[in-house]
Amino acid sequence: MFRKVLIANRGEIALRVARTCREMGVGTVAVYSTEDADSAVVRAADEKVRIGPAAAKRSYLSAPAIIEAARRTGADAIHPGYGFLSEDPDFAEICRAEGIVFIGPPPGVIADLGDKVQARRLMTRAGLPILAGSVEPLRSAEEARAVAQEVGYPVILKAAAGGGGRGMRVVTEADSFTAAYRETTGAAQALFGDARVYVERYLPDARHVEIQVLADGHGNAVHLGARDCSVQRRHQKLLEESPPPRLGADVVDRMGRLAADAARSVGYTGAGTFEFLVSPAGEFFFIEVNCRIQVEHPVTEMVTGIDLVREQLRIAAGERLALRQEDVRLHGTAVEARVNAEDPGRQFAPAPGVLSEFVPPGGPFVRVDTHGFAGYRVPAAYDSLLAKVVVWAPDREQALARMDRALQEFRVAGPGVHTTAGFLREVLHDEEFRAGRHTTAIVERILREDRTDTAA
Repeated sequence: MFRKVLIANRGEIALRVARTCREMGVGTVAVYSTEDADSAVVRAADEKVRIGPAAAKRSYLSAPAIIEAARRTGADAIHPGYGFLSEDPDFAEICRAEGIVFIGPPPGVIADLGDKVQARRLMTRAGLPILAGSVEPLRSAEEARAVAQEVGYPVILKAAAGGGGRGMRVVTEADSFTAAYRETTGAAQALFGDARVYVERYLPDARHVEIQVLADGHGNAVHLGARDCSVQRRHQKLLEESPPPRLGADVVDRMGRLAADAARSVGYTGAGTFEFLVSPAGEFFFIEVNCRIQVEHPVTEMVTGIDLVREQLRIAAGERLALRQEDVRLHGTAVEARVNAEDPGRQFAPAPGVLSEFVPPGGPFVRVDTHGFAGYRVPAAYDSLLAKVVVWAPDREQALARMDRALQEFRVAGPGVHTTAGFLREVLHDEEFRAGRHTTAIVERILREDRTDTAA
């Protein structure tokens, strides 16, 4: 096992990684920007290194600064968390060249699966079903339009180098396709430095379901069930749950076994998430792989009892998986709500500020992953995620009731500070959501209804 792990991230995920490292007797190094000098992980880690100013490009996205911090502190491994450099194959390669273990898949695997077109190609070979669309990146609006015509509208344009819900655009009719293509390629170039896009059939009434996979460097891979993450706004997830409601265990097991086999086929190692769209008829289609720990990983931890960060560390240290597929047992229902420092009344605009009051919920089977505390200044420079409230119960009905109670109990206050907790409770009380009949369109529908009620 490693002697010392540098955590190349911030916020709740950095603190979460530090806690598992401490339980395993592994030393920790927190890196931080000037904006995060008083953050919870800086207080919790064994060592700390300031790596730059608030701007992420000069701190958390600065590979030279992070590598230098690892050298100075003698860290033998780097955990990238999620976001920032977690899916950067160049950073993973730099770590390898420096003799530092990158806690994640090999650089070549990250590069292949990070390219959405290459990922579609590899997953097709591995036997995963994919949505109809272009296999290769499209070279012109005319070529893309011809593919869209063949697939049939609606279609979705996706950046080949995209991720995190960015670089996508739904097109419902041919007349608006050319303009959408230009906008998507322009956005892809600006966001990812890569203007390549592809066209895919769009499922308007789909559910978004993902499979958690663990794979070691010895050819072993298992899946840990599925999470439903259909409650999302602009492709950003707000609520997640496991197991997915109204989705048969046989379908989940089939998806899971295909994902685990695909992970083995491409040489994947560590924790990864295979994402699928599921049609109302129960058909499922591969969409992408996230080569990192997910924000919503606690949902899986709650129903399996498996510490995913611990498994990441063990696998990266060269150990074999300690469990076989038949050892994985799922119990009860877990739900996660992402509480962001945003104002739903102003189109979810970021609402940073100093927290004068911060009292997370408690009670039986309630877990709160957060870096917030009374007196903490929520910065405007980074993602607005403030806390993840995760609950477990023997069944979905009890889990939803527990989540509703927990969100109602959560006390956050401060000048200019707003959170999404109230809106999340609104989702919990939605009839379609409670019945498990919701799709990825649920949030936009609730917002439309709210606007209509306000206008009336």
